[in-house]
Amino acid sequence: MNTHEHESAPDRLGEYLIGKKIGAGGMGSVYLATNVHTDQVVAIKILPSSLAREAGFVERFHREIEALKKMHNPYVIEFYDSGVENDIYYYVMEYVDGETLTKRLRRDKRIDWKTVIEISIQICSALKAAHDAGIIHRDLKPSNLMLKDDGTVKLADFGVAQLFATEKLTVTGGIIGTAEYMSPEQAEGKRVSRQSDLYSLGAVMYVMLTGKPPFSGKTMLAIIQKQKYGQFDRPGRYVDDLPVWLEEIVCQLLEKDPQKRFPDAYVLSRRLQEVLNKYEMSTSEDTYALSGTSDVSVTPTVVQSASDQEAGSGTLMQGLMRAQLEADSTGSKLSQLFDNTFFLLGILALLVLGGYFWFQERELTKYEMFEKAQQILKQPENPEWYTARDKYLLPLLESPPTELEEKIKKSLNQINTYELRSKAGMTARRRLRSGQENEPRRFIMLAQHYLEAGNLVQAEIILSALVDALQGDTERKEMRDVAELMLNALREDATRTAQRYVMLTQSMSNADTLFKEKKYKEAADVWKALIVLYGQDPNEVAQKQIDKAKRNLANLPELNQAEDAPTETQKAEPENE
Repeated sequence: MNTHEHESAPDRLGEYLIGKKIGAGGMGSVYLATNVHTDQVVAIKILPSSLAREAGFVERFHREIEALKKMHNPYVIEFYDSGVENDIYYYVMEYVDGETLTKRLRRDKRIDWKTVIEISIQICSALKAAHDAGIIHRDLKPSNLMLKDDGTVKLADFGVAQLFATEKLTVTGGIIGTAEYMSPEQAEGKRVSRQSDLYSLGAVMYVMLTGKPPFSGKTMLAIIQKQKYGQFDRPGRYVDDLPVWLEEIVCQLLEKDPQKRFPDAYVLSRRLQEVLNKYEMSTSEDTYALSGTSDVSVTPTVVQSASDQEAGSGTLMQGLMRAQLEADSTGSKLSQLFDNTFFLLGILALLVLGGYFWFQERELTKYEMFEKAQQILKQPENPEWYTARDKYLLPLLESPPTELEEKIKKSLNQINTYELRSKAGMTARRRLRSGQENEPRRFIMLAQHYLEAGNLVQAEIILSALVDALQGDTERKEMRDVAELMLNALREDATRTAQRYVMLTQSMSNADTLFKEKKYKEAADVWKALIVLYGQDPNEVAQKQIDKAKRNLANLPELNQAEDAPTETQKAEPENE
């Protein structure tokens, strides 16, 4: 525990009387305070003296103050004052009487999509103010968003904000932020941009809509790996009435490539407003007025939610009628087209044909079904793999094309292995929560950690040893079964087993080539490195290669001899298979 957690706040700082503690974070604590002259209730953030003595904290605290000073926006916490007293740095800001978005989500689990849009538009305004001031927030998350009783949102905590003009920070910023809401480029320690904050906003919108972030995991490293390479479930999978427009916006915000996201917060806010406008237009029975904004096209638009696509044809016709009425009221050239009978007949024919092809899903061929499954399986392991199995592969197995049969079975084995491993992990976690089997569970969770990190060799070593250690232990039979299940699943995964020894095989071949080129020291270095990396691997394939590397090393004379004058032993070829 850090020493500053034990430090108590002074009774008074400057002209502010300090009250109860209302928040805490890595950059100090926040207290309720009162101005002795005006009786104004404020919030005061204090950097303890213990942190003030540590390198970088005072500079970072001042950056947060400078960031707040630059911004004037109704959706950003307002800055009032700052100072230092007895080595205690502090700044005074607006006190928001409300709750954090985190607290709201804990209570309500999810937020309806219209409210999500209203909250997000306010956040866009706050981000635009920050970006216009040359500031990237870098830590946008539910706990940094305050919700007032009147629905107003306040963006807080610029403690890790990055100023565009601060060159030193750009270079040395590193990975700072919260993993669940961190953009892929930030997770890699790369330069962040406005689009990085927009990615975080997309993650916040996702958690508001679905009740969970797009990526989660047991460790920060696991989450960061998913942010960089993983694929999230589309939010419409969890929200039945979600308009497809809003779903597409969230998915675009969560693009891995920053250039594929929206260009800035202002454009995003307009797109969010369009969703509300289009939804109101599509559901209204007594109005035909289109949105007055230049961004909303008069072109009729089909409104479809994730669970209500059958209303598409009727909605499209309503849109056409509204467009016609709007055109009549303005006297545009569009009205002349609608007066043309042939044009109207053509539109009707297109509607009929388009509606038919829109709602009739073409039956996929067996090869297309297999290809769909393979596209899903190219993603990192995730529950969507079950869709590939249930929707495409199992139906195919009933009467598969001969040339695909083995490939289908191989894919099913791959999915079944993932399922076994997932179930084993869940069983282990249930045992963990029960507080029983402390020692075996520790090793199982350690093995699970290595599996998620891709260190299959170490995971296999731990699981194999645990299975042997619990042999005949009736009290811990269940934990042994879990370990054995995970171990079998790992060993049965032939594809992974083959892939994990590609480097070993290639490196052995490279060492042989180096030896033939009389680069004896380089060859020896490769063999020694492989012994370190794979020496403890219990797999027979690996041990065979490691034994060969050891024999080749044993046959080498002292390497301090001149490499251009090999001895008789050196002239011999290294042992081959």
